[in-house]
Amino acid sequence: MDVSPDTTAPTIVNGINLHGLFALIDDVKREPAKGNTKWRVISTWQGQTRSRAEVESYELGGQKVPRQFSIDIDEPRELGGSNNFANPQEHLIAALNACLTVGYVAQCTVRGITLESLSIETDGDIDLRGFLGIDPAVPPGYEKLRYTVHIKGSGTKEQFADVHEAVMATSPNFYNLSRAVALEPVLIVE
Repeated sequence: MDVSPDTTAPTIVNGINLHGLFALIDDVKREPAKGNTKWRVISTWQGQTRSRAEVESYELGGQKVPRQFSIDIDEPRELGGSNNFANPQEHLIAALNACLTVGYVAQCTVRGITLESLSIETDGDIDLRGFLGIDPAVPPGYEKLRYTVHIKGSGTKEQFADVHEAVMATSPNFYNLSRAVALEPVLIVE
């Protein structure tokens, strides 16, 4: 009887460890609490229209996982900023695109589809009359975001259509932006 440890290399598809991904899926199926995540960002004003978002950790399955990231945000000069960084709307769209990208890669990976290229173009319109309080009938944000996915790889058109449907059904940011998310604001005046 051979009792040597399994030394086979992990199967990597699209840069993702397939064994690790399936292990995560199996863990969450067995113990749903292991799939609970909590995300937190602290943003501080940096002067003018600049802010810095700081990420220190997140929680996975009730366990705190340290992370250290800063995201600097600004506005274009025409909107009162210094134009040093992308603005909140660009970060919002980038966050949607990034989340969708993860979804397409993951969905392709679990189906054994190798990607050659993937890009997502997203745009939307905001009428500043709403944001500036000029016309209360004008919404201050997007009423619609339009996105186009360009994808190429070993999958068939039908497989990519299935991937597309799965991504729209499972992407957190697609969900967050396609439905109203309850916000619970608290103001603390110091």
